[in-house]
Amino acid sequence: MKPVSAESASVLIDEMIRKIGDWRGKTLASVRKAILEADRQIIEEWKWMGSPVWSRDGIIAVGNAHKDKVKLTFAHGANLPDPDKLFDAGLGGNAWRAIDLFESDKINERALKNLVRAAIAYNQSKLKTKAPAGTRAKAARSV
Repeated sequence: MKPVSAESASVLIDEMIRKIGDWRGKTLASVRKAILEADRQIIEEWKWMGSPVWSRDGIIAVGNAHKDKVKLTFAHGANLPDPDKLFDAGLGGNAWRAIDLFESDKINERALKNLVRAAIAYNQSKLKTKAPAGTRAKAARSV
């Protein structure tokens, strides 16, 4: 599948939210708004055959509307502080953590924004630990 531009991804996400039409669309729109407000440099992407993805220096989170919930999955959630205990799903894995939002749930925007900022900080810390391309030591050649 060909990559989608950020502008196209945002349009596809708008369309998906509109098509859902019920409480799940409203919830996904609220989650999206909070994520984008957390940091102005977040990029929206469209991946995995129709999932909204928010990234900055790596994936932050993926959002999906299911039959009975909206699931927001953080790519490196296991490495993030969660003092407000937002994570309630996907707790068994080594990396991913998720938040399941049901029809009557209220979103704690402050806590969600803090979690997004922690994910960005984690992504940026991983970038700092990687050696820049072309800096690996080369074996000396014998003449």
